[in-house]
Amino acid sequence: MQNLDMWRGQRVLVTGGSGFLGSHLCRRLIELGAEVHATSRMQRASERGGPIWWQTDLSAIHSVRRLLSDLKPTLVYHLAGSAGAKPDLELVLPTFEGLVVSALNILVAGTEAGCGRIVLTGSLTEPASGGHAPIPSSPYAAAKWTTSAYARMFHLLYQTPTVVLTPFMTFGPGQDRGKIIPSVILSLLRRESPMLSSCLWEVDWIFVDDLIEAFLAAAAVSKIEGGCFDVGTGINRTVRSVVEQIVTLMGNQGRPRFGVLPDRPSEPVRCADTLHAYQHLNWRAEISLEEGLRRTIAWYTTNSATGYV
Repeated sequence: MQNLDMWRGQRVLVTGGSGFLGSHLCRRLIELGAEVHATSRMQRASERGGPIWWQTDLSAIHSVRRLLSDLKPTLVYHLAGSAGAKPDLELVLPTFEGLVVSALNILVAGTEAGCGRIVLTGSLTEPASGGHAPIPSSPYAAAKWTTSAYARMFHLLYQTPTVVLTPFMTFGPGQDRGKIIPSVILSLLRRESPMLSSCLWEVDWIFVDDLIEAFLAAAAVSKIEGGCFDVGTGINRTVRSVVEQIVTLMGNQGRPRFGVLPDRPSEPVRCADTLHAYQHLNWRAEISLEEGLRRTIAWYTTNSATGYV
């Protein structure tokens, strides 16, 4: 059981605080009484009860050095960067700069400034360890794989207190409408048939609230620096089965059109090592897929009616 009182007054930096994961994490940390600072590429006004915003180019080392030396956070969550996993050639350089360069800058500047623990995120699409000559399936997977390796190296060589969490297929309120679950829900709300690939890929799904509690544990548990931890349920389900469950929960007569769009090549199939996460983080997922889908459907139903999404 975590001591949630530890967060009161703690200065925390969340990079990418306006994104799906970052916004949920900022809200939870503020609830717990932390002094939350967040970065964004855009200028954002800091509002009462919200994070303190810093407009920062994380690909520029001088900007990151200035931010961390001025702020001196006790904890950094590095969540900034693109979240697209398409294999397109034009994504190679932007993904490298947005993910690898920004993470390296955080690691270098954080080490120089003597920041507290730095929590970074891996990807379920990274090649599994132990394979012979593993090959990433996308520029995103390659960038996350590289970032995780650098985080472990920084801990080994420079004693930087890094922790890497690898979220599996996260979903929940506020996710980008282009992602599979929001896009299906919004199509059904419009009485349209979702246009989909075969959706036969099997993946481990986790509700965002569970993931946020894992982020808290990654900062609170002692003696886990240098570690990498999967964050999922340990159960794989096909994308198709989740889409069909959404249709059932919404009581909708719409029929998803599977196989209309092409599948992505070489999607890896793996599920989270939940025992490792439980043994070291004392964390496990608590919210069922059905309950998570119900909460997500309710959020998009309410917010689409008000024009928010």
